[in-house]
Amino acid sequence: MELKGSRRAAGSTAGLPPEANEPGDTTRVVVVVPQLTRKAPEGDVRRTPQARLDEAVGLAMAIDLDVAASLIVGLAQVRPASYLGSGKVEEIGDLVKAQEAGLVFVDAPLSPVQQRNLEKAWSAKVIDRTALILEIFGQRARTKEGVLQVELAHLNYQRSRLVRSWTHLERQRGGFGFLGGPGETQIEADRRLIGERIVKIERELEQVKRTRALHRASRKKVPYPVVALVGYTNAGKSTLFNRLTSAKVMAQDLLFATLDPTLRAVQMPTGERVILSDTVGFISDLPTQLVAAFRATLEEVIEADIILHVRDMSHEDADAQAQDVAHVLSDLDIDPDDHVRLIEVWNKIDRLDEDARTAIFNTATRREGDDRPIPVSALTGEGVDALLAAIAQRLSRERISLRIELEASDGEGLSWLYRHAEVLERRDDIEGHVHLAVRVPPERAEHIERRFGAHRIKARGAA
Repeated sequence: MELKGSRRAAGSTAGLPPEANEPGDTTRVVVVVPQLTRKAPEGDVRRTPQARLDEAVGLAMAIDLDVAASLIVGLAQVRPASYLGSGKVEEIGDLVKAQEAGLVFVDAPLSPVQQRNLEKAWSAKVIDRTALILEIFGQRARTKEGVLQVELAHLNYQRSRLVRSWTHLERQRGGFGFLGGPGETQIEADRRLIGERIVKIERELEQVKRTRALHRASRKKVPYPVVALVGYTNAGKSTLFNRLTSAKVMAQDLLFATLDPTLRAVQMPTGERVILSDTVGFISDLPTQLVAAFRATLEEVIEADIILHVRDMSHEDADAQAQDVAHVLSDLDIDPDDHVRLIEVWNKIDRLDEDARTAIFNTATRREGDDRPIPVSALTGEGVDALLAAIAQRLSRERISLRIELEASDGEGLSWLYRHAEVLERRDDIEGHVHLAVRVPPERAEHIERRFGAHRIKARGAA
């Protein structure tokens, strides 16, 4: 068992589970990272124990907890009653008491029974990975949509924790009518109330989904391609978003610094415009409740023309993080190996020493065609021009360029083209003709060819 000392970050823990009401400072937390010692399944990239510990401490500090101690616990197998072995439970209990901690964060998915047993053994509140991530999301949500999505995930999580190991839930409430009767137990009442609230939120989110669909439909009428940023939390998505858009989206060295999606128009070097979408960061073992709740938000990624997978190449677990992102993309029915649509962005190269930089660039160069990643530094701007060129190249491949000549008096036709096509070039001659070069999705090209007598522009190098 490895033990780390205190890391300060004073604050509060509003919203944490109220089940245990024992003495102890609930802003002081002991972070426990169980590490299974058995061999990882073939093909899986197992993250290093130290990186897991650092991430767990980062999660705790993200909601301003005072990390009194943090430790890695080797685990041969999961115990049904307490997750950890009895010896480790006793050892950690002594540590919790010595540190006067009122909270223990176990970086693993705990069952309700395991959570309750550990709370009794340690005389402290116990939260698992899912609960802490939900708490972080609850603090970070800013828009009404984000608040609803987090509340939905919270309620689904709470409903799964309503078990009879919580004795207060076994109490019965009085029945209705003159004869009384057994009534309903507290657990049944709580389940009913939670279920009613879930139905109400799901209705509201369905309206959000319809509104987003209308926004996407209107964007398609003004045919700007959508480029979505995805990546592990703290990979530098928001910094890259700010670099590309000159926006001021919150970007900090902090897990889940941004939560609500942001969209901005970006002018490409070629003159075309795209919509850039910054999305919530992914993380290993992302609670399924959150993936489901944020489905409406993540549909911006599902509908995107190009997806930029931003990776922190300075992180020791960069490969494991990439695997986690790939799993979430697969859950969204996006093929992580579709490199025509997905571009890997190898970020934070400014943090690498000379040897590591050389290795990164050599690795990138050896990959061919669409599989080739783009090394960048979102902080300094290095490599951003190459990234923009790669985006433009992918978009031009998917869209068709046309030349059109029409009378200057055809105001209706000209207006229609500006609304439904991306105008790349315009030239007015002295004879009263307007010459346009436009780019459109393949499904719109045939209609424009028929209506305006347009001619396709051959790509450079085409036969």
